[in-house]
Amino acid sequence: MILVTGGAGFIGGNFVLDWLSDPSREGIVNLDKLTYAGNLDTLSSLADDPRHVFIQGDIADYALVLNLLKKHTIRAVINFAAESHVDRSIHGPSDFIQTNILGTFQLLEAIRAYWSELKSPDKEAFRFLHISTDEVYGSLGPSEAAFSELNAYEPNSPYSASKAASDHLVRAWHHTYGLPVITTNCSNNYGPYHFPEKLIPLCILNALAGKSLPIYGDGQQIRDWLYVKDHCFAIQQVLEAGRLGQTYNVGGWNEKPNLAVVQTICTILDELRPKDNGSYADQIIFIKDRPGHDRRYAIDATKIESELGWRPAETFESGIRKTIQWYLNNSEWVDGVVSGSYRDWLEKQY
Repeated sequence: MILVTGGAGFIGGNFVLDWLSDPSREGIVNLDKLTYAGNLDTLSSLADDPRHVFIQGDIADYALVLNLLKKHTIRAVINFAAESHVDRSIHGPSDFIQTNILGTFQLLEAIRAYWSELKSPDKEAFRFLHISTDEVYGSLGPSEAAFSELNAYEPNSPYSASKAASDHLVRAWHHTYGLPVITTNCSNNYGPYHFPEKLIPLCILNALAGKSLPIYGDGQQIRDWLYVKDHCFAIQQVLEAGRLGQTYNVGGWNEKPNLAVVQTICTILDELRPKDNGSYADQIIFIKDRPGHDRRYAIDATKIESELGWRPAETFESGIRKTIQWYLNNSEWVDGVVSGSYRDWLEKQY
C-alpha cells in the first residue's frame, strides 16, 4: 500500500479519489489529523472500498506513523499534511511551525527508521514524495522570469517560511541519510472540495449567498492557477518516474490577477445561475491588503514536462468553469463544511 498524509484535505483528498478510481492500483492508508480543513465527506464515496484505510492521527506522532508503515508494508509515502492558509499563519503562526516543521521532522524520522530496515529490492523501490508550494520562492516582479527549481528560497509569510523549512529538512534527510525523497512545489490549486477560505471557493459561495466578494488591495496580485486534478496527475507521474533527490515545479501556465479571477467567476455565475437584478460583479469590494502580501507568483514547469511528459490538461477557463459547476452541484458538501467556527473566522478576517 501507499501512505497518504493529509488525505482528507483539499489536494490530498482529490489525490486519494483519483488514485482509487483506478481499480488496478494498490490501496491507500490515509492519515489525517482532521483539523478544520480536513473533511471526511470528501471521501464518502470510499466508505465501502476496502482499499481505503482511514486513520485519524498526526504526522508528528512518530510511533503511530512507524506502526502504520510496518503494519501495511508501505512502499511509498506522499506527504500532503500541512497548515496552508497564509492569512491564518499571520494571525497564529504556532500551528504552522508545529505541523509543517516539527511534524515533517517526526514523519521523516519514522520513515527513516522503517526504510532502514527494508531489504532489497523493497528498499530501492521505496519513495517519499513531499508536496510543497511555490510560495517558498518569495515574490516576483512584473517582468521577472517565472520560478524555476534553481530559484533561491525567499519566503515572506509564516506559512511559506514553515514550508521552506520542511523542504530543507526533506533535502537534508536525502543527502545525509540517503532517504529516497522527491519534492514538488506547486502553484495555486483550485477545483472540487476546496475549503472555502481560499479566494476561488470563497468568492463562489459568497456570490451565491449575496455577500460581498473581498479583494485585497488593488486586486492585481498575480498567481499561477493549477487545476487540482492536473496536479494529482503530476504527482502520480513524479511518484512513478521522478529522479531521487530532485525538485519538480508544478504549475498551470495560467498567470491571472486576483481581480480578473473574481471577475471571471462572476461572469460564469451570471451565465449559469443569473441573479434577478444586476451582476455578481456588483458584490466586489476592496479591502485593506494583508501584511507581506506577495505581488506575483509564476511557475516554470519546463522540467517536469521535459523529463516526465506532464503538462496540465485544463486551461484556466475550462478548469474554473468545471469548478463553479461542481460547487453548484454539490451544495450538500458545502453546507457540511461551512461550520460555525468557519463563519467566525470569515468575520474576523474580512
